Amino acid sequence: MSRNSKGARLWLKPAEHDRKTGKLRKRSVWLIRDGEISVVTGCAPLEREQAEKQLAEYIAQKYKPSREKDRPAAQILVTDVLQMYIEDVAPTTARPEKVSATVLQLGEWWQGMTLADVTGKTCREYVEWRCQQPWKSARPEKTGKPPRMVTAAGARRELEDLRAAINHHRKEGYCREHIDVVLPDKSPPKDRWLTRDEAARLIWTCWRMREMRTIPRGPRKGEKVPSDRYRWRHLARFILVGLYSGSRAGAICGAALKVQEGSGYIDLERGVFYRRKHGRAETNKRQPPARLPSRLLAHIRRWAEDRGDDTISKEHVIEYRGKAISVDVNKAFALAVRAAGLGPDVTPHVLRHTAATWMMQNGADLWDAAGYLGMSVQVLESTYGHHHPDHQQSAIDAITAKRRK
Repeated sequence: MSRNSKGARLWLKPAEHDRKTGKLRKRSVWLIRDGEISVVTGCAPLEREQAEKQLAEYIAQKYKPSREKDRPAAQILVTDVLQMYIEDVAPTTARPEKVSATVLQLGEWWQGMTLADVTGKTCREYVEWRCQQPWKSARPEKTGKPPRMVTAAGARRELEDLRAAINHHRKEGYCREHIDVVLPDKSPPKDRWLTRDEAARLIWTCWRMREMRTIPRGPRKGEKVPSDRYRWRHLARFILVGLYSGSRAGAICGAALKVQEGSGYIDLERGVFYRRKHGRAETNKRQPPARLPSRLLAHIRRWAEDRGDDTISKEHVIEYRGKAISVDVNKAFALAVRAAGLGPDVTPHVLRHTAATWMMQNGADLWDAAGYLGMSVQVLESTYGHHHPDHQQSAIDAITAKRRK
């Protein structure tokens, strides 16, 4: 009896060595395996993200899910719903490659299941299964440290994408039933923010850090010494913009110095940061234009005027070696945080927390601060309101005041 196919998936083909000499003949590489079909991706073991993109493209080209209207949930595969989400919705998001990677991860668990199988029990089993796996970006063989495991919060974020895919499928009229995706409880909000001293230490660490080079010859051959190239100056600029604009990492990394299709930009003449990508519709992550502080605007204008051979900003506000940096700055940022002597709880999003906290500590108007940060007044007040000097002031005055006769 033949076994059921596991479907298209990634497989890491091991390296091949010559039996006699032991020399490397073929390097290890990711393959796409689909039954008897094998497709070479050309991606090395550390390039799993690129291999996953090729897998997503392969699946999209090979398989077209049924778009028959008004079907019962028991006849609709979850993987079909996810595939439609990749085709219809993912290209319109800010980071389509990340959505595709999440959908592929979901498909690994829900393979062969129908929408009728999406219950509270199976959702909880998914969370339990994911929390036993390391993040795919973990490299314990390279770092020598235990891999970082997926958390319940990470699994919740993936299930939110599953819920969005199912809702899109139902709204298009393909399913006659309403399916609920049961999510784990939200993690408590993080209250980590940087003091002025911590922020200054982090910026100076990034600005002064030099790349190390190895002396190739002479009596000091093999010794590592600081070079003339600075390693993290682009991160120093990223941190400054994050602290003084309160913008998300994606908006900062994609900001251009002039109007560009598909990018946000900074109007250097008027001093306004248009965070939403030009030509893109507004999303749930509200990104209203923000008027930049004069101190930050002076920095950015100086960066834009610098046109030497070693300039950092040519077309975008934040660049690394002549190119706009990736949206995902977590790895380099984590190294800089460690070098500055700060804890692993300091992430790029902490810069946004810090901006909101500093606003509240200095008594900013709630309405103005919420509009500047791109969040509702309710979220600002509930998360950061306790930092405001007037927080609960009327209650304090009332409880200490003498009762009138």
